[in-house]
Amino acid sequence: MMEDKTLTCRDCGEEFVFSASEQEFFAEKGFTNEPGRCTQCRAARKQQNRGGFGQSSRPQREMHDATCAHCGVETQVPFRPSGDRPVYCRDCFTNNNSR
Repeated sequence: MMEDKTLTCRDCGEEFVFSASEQEFFAEKGFTNEPGRCTQCRAARKQQNRGGFGQSSRPQREMHDATCAHCGVETQVPFRPSGDRPVYCRDCFTNNNSR
């Protein structure tokens, strides 16, 4: 049976508890390393990696104007339409692929 462990955060140096239930969860998931950061530092690091606003850190895609080949609505797509294949709006694309 596992017992709570007191660990030291590598970022802030504060001690935090790695509970028995967290250890069991880590074991179930196959994680072999103990956490190196406290909950607050883990959350701050995660937020920083997302650009600070819950967004991905990768650049935003360039969008291109297009007209849906099915319903004719003006839409934007994440690729440059070449004209040799039909382009669909999100709704028509979803409805067409769910059949």
